[in-house]
Amino acid sequence: MLDNTFNKKESPLVGMMGGGPGGTLGISGGAAAEIAYVDDLFSINLYRNDSNTEEFNNGLDMAGEGGLIVTKFRDLSSDWGWVDSERGVTKVLKSNATSQEATEAWIQSFDDDGFTHGSYIGTGNNSSVVSWSFRKEEGFFDVVTWTGNDTAGRTIAHNLGSVPGFIIVKNITSSANWRCYHRSLGANKHISLDRDTAASTNYQTWNNTAPTSTVFSVGSGSDVNSSGNSYIAYVFAHDDQSFGTDGDEAIIKCGNFTTDSGGLLDVNLGFEPQWILWKRTDAGDSNWSIIDVMRDWTVRSLERAFPNKNQAPFSSIYEGYFQPYSQGFRSLNQYFGANEEYIYVAIRRSHKPPTAGTEVFDVGLRSGSSSDAQTNSDILTDMTFVLRRDSSSEYNGISSRLQGDYNLQLNSSSAYGSGWLDSSTPWATSTGAGAIINGSNGAANTGNLIDFSFKRAPGFFDVVCYDGNSTNRTINHNLDASPEIMLVKGRDLADGWQVYNKVSGATKYNSLRQYGDITNSSRWNDTEPTSSVFTIGTDNGVNKTGNKFVAYLFASTDGISKISSYTGTGNNINVDCGFSAGARFILIKRIDGGSSIDSHWYVFNSARGIVSGNDPYMLFDETDSEVTNTDYVDPLNAGFTVTSSAPSHLNANGGTYLYLAIA
Repeated sequence: MLDNTFNKKESPLVGMMGGGPGGTLGISGGAAAEIAYVDDLFSINLYRNDSNTEEFNNGLDMAGEGGLIVTKFRDLSSDWGWVDSERGVTKVLKSNATSQEATEAWIQSFDDDGFTHGSYIGTGNNSSVVSWSFRKEEGFFDVVTWTGNDTAGRTIAHNLGSVPGFIIVKNITSSANWRCYHRSLGANKHISLDRDTAASTNYQTWNNTAPTSTVFSVGSGSDVNSSGNSYIAYVFAHDDQSFGTDGDEAIIKCGNFTTDSGGLLDVNLGFEPQWILWKRTDAGDSNWSIIDVMRDWTVRSLERAFPNKNQAPFSSIYEGYFQPYSQGFRSLNQYFGANEEYIYVAIRRSHKPPTAGTEVFDVGLRSGSSSDAQTNSDILTDMTFVLRRDSSSEYNGISSRLQGDYNLQLNSSSAYGSGWLDSSTPWATSTGAGAIINGSNGAANTGNLIDFSFKRAPGFFDVVCYDGNSTNRTINHNLDASPEIMLVKGRDLADGWQVYNKVSGATKYNSLRQYGDITNSSRWNDTEPTSSVFTIGTDNGVNKTGNKFVAYLFASTDGISKISSYTGTGNNINVDCGFSAGARFILIKRIDGGSSIDSHWYVFNSARGIVSGNDPYMLFDETDSEVTNTDYVDPLNAGFTVTSSAPSHLNANGGTYLYLAIA
């Protein structure tokens, strides 16, 4: 299968969950830095290694600020590599072993926009690699070194500026266990990162003294403070609420949970996580696990990495085991035992607002083949839909990173199915649309295709998965704006798409069919969505008990996207979206007239041409081939123009037309 691929500096892409400068004041290493978002401090990179050094641009200033990079082959039995800026790029620790640091070229350099991996990675030529980068910053992460003096009660200074939630200590000059402090265990216990054992009561390791916002304490002995030995600590913050646009959001939490009597769990973090480290603490024979959204952590499956083992390939477990959702993570099926105790460290998913449409949307053309292929895009993508230009017999497929390896059909009420996406971690790619398409599937990988790619971002686009219960209720989301268009579909339900739009309001709905909006109170319970929740009623199409649903949420962002309506005149209509260089994507639907109106969803895009002349278009809700001999829209710097030659579907006198445009 095609892999998952790489993220090189010469590419225009940022291969992580964000990147770039932040917006509020933070302090790192004593110097002022404008940092506000997790995007600037944490990155997940996936790539195929080779014997050459390669530079990866993930937007993190690892050279100036410093930090830690953890690396592991996904498909080879191999050691873990922990490389940090304090010890230097030639020094590697291995969390699956107790050995002292080794001199190996895992990382060649820490760069001001990421890192360069070294030739040592080439020992597993063309194998899949995952790297996690943690940049030093107050309220998030720090790296500390010291020389042991065998004095109990010694304090070690750190620069978190808040009380640590999790600390990992390793003796780097002698063989010793990796000792961990976790706030939920307390200062009289430790647990070992290199072992699968339970937490142990030991007053000596941390001198039975809880850390403070400036220091943590160590006891005596070889694991944390033996005389003359060198030590390093990786120090993680907990719930420091000084991030985000308003400086009031946490990006990391260190907590614990106990499964209920049925072996289930539900942890409300207050944010959706992109990375979690967890470990059972009340019993042995339980590995540490790391999961993240780049390596196939979806509502259908997850790929676990065990930092205390050199396993390969990574372990996969399927639906309901450990699901992410808009406020945390939970299990829906019993894989855990009853009343088991766990600790975790969770990092928030990307939450930086976009500054340009090119950061969050892309459209690319592709010629299909019989081999697995990656969709064509220049952004890391959380949702993609594919339209086939030259066939009226293939369905229009849509899927998202959160949904996993199954797709839905835009032109059908069918439940989701396999076959469109590759069955093995199709979203495990740092660049491109993030979807690996199955080579044998004609709907997405034969003929001439158009790939539409969307990135989740505050104020622009979000994806939410939830389970139905047939009661009026609210569903949390992370759009950070009131949704203006919502597409909702039962993932395992043969029922049509349910559409909300702000122009018609919450008393009406549309079903991705050729009608206008219909009055109905059981879809949205006659309640407008807010910046944090949307409301669903009791209708089976949005909330049937026992079924699983996905919602795609869209909003207007100044200069990036615009959702609104225009009234048809039969003449040229200039639609002002507030853009400066025109629209790259236009979706238009006539919404007045209810079932008496025959109207489709029209899609225009800049890859095929939005020009002064004929503009190819396709239908979002039908399988029709692309139409190339019409001139229904024209370019306009502020948005787009609907021409006088457009039919009643787009420009009938007095008609009401909903549109979504993206710059």
